[in-house]
Amino acid sequence: MPMWYCLRGLSNFACLRFRGVGALLLLAVLSTAATDAVASNGGDPAGADMVVIYKQERMLHLLRAGERIRSYRIALGREPRGHKVREGDSRTPEGAYIIDWRNPDSRFHLSLHISYPGRRDLLRAAWLGVTPGGQIMIHGLPNGRDADAVGHPARDWTDGCIAVTNREIEEIWQLVADETPVYIFP
Repeated sequence: MPMWYCLRGLSNFACLRFRGVGALLLLAVLSTAATDAVASNGGDPAGADMVVIYKQERMLHLLRAGERIRSYRIALGREPRGHKVREGDSRTPEGAYIIDWRNPDSRFHLSLHISYPGRRDLLRAAWLGVTPGGQIMIHGLPNGRDADAVGHPARDWTDGCIAVTNREIEEIWQLVADETPVYIFP
């Protein structure tokens, strides 16, 4: 059975299709490279080398070498269906991104920034004549409020971000290094 594996290049993601031994060899090489990247970016070397988010299921998974190491229930933007198009639409983007910086002084406990908008997002927004928005994060709960106060995770309450509990974002913060690929599916 063919296997798809996505790689982050200099500015875009490329998805490659491999079969059999080629796929296994590629995974071994990429897992080693991902371990080196995690260690050099301050993350736990035994941490995640990929973040996968399924919006419909409201789940965030941390993967290492293709194996799930952690899973979290999430809350999304108040308008969760569809890809983010413009600033203020309260949608969570879909596609391939990376964690490109982190905020230890977030209004939402801790936050990891997702590299939205990417080139395609910018082109789409320009074609539509809108501002694409930004500041899409994986973050904790609002400072000074608990999960019950915002209805987490049963209610989508963010402005387009991916929310977890404070304990969970602390764990994610430790396990996910900058430059880690993030794939957000509908």
